[in-house]
Amino acid sequence: MARRQPDPKEEALRRARALNPRPEAVVDPEFAASEFLDPRDLVQVRYEMVRRVRIEGDSVSGAAAGFGFSRPSWYAAAAALEREGMGGLLRARPGPRRAHKLSEEIVAFMRAALEEDPSLNAKSLALAVKESFGLRVHPRSIERALVRLPKSR
Repeated sequence: MARRQPDPKEEALRRARALNPRPEAVVDPEFAASEFLDPRDLVQVRYEMVRRVRIEGDSVSGAAAGFGFSRPSWYAAAAALEREGMGGLLRARPGPRRAHKLSEEIVAFMRAALEEDPSLNAKSLALAVKESFGLRVHPRSIERALVRLPKSR
């Protein structure tokens, strides 16, 4: 059985977090008839869905259904487009958005350790956190947390 060659556009969309996970759900006839528009391009699909309502006066329910989304998804896309422009139509990056492991207690512990021994580096602080709290924290996360600490005067 021959392997299918990867599509360069699909790979580019995937890397840019713009690959529509459900291109088959886009059933809008005008969108499907266009040679320019691609149901795999999530940004195009979301933009066109919002444009249909705002410019052409389609209903939110009709536009959302035609582009494979729910009504709440239409409102979220419209708000993101208004707030951030086209970049707001991209999928969010996966993973945590903040330093969720480094609680105030752990940051206070690291601050006290640094006051006691200013020569400590992030790796040694990571080991101290693991020994004291049983929590594995990457040294880079500790470096970021230390940058956020207010400078002592």
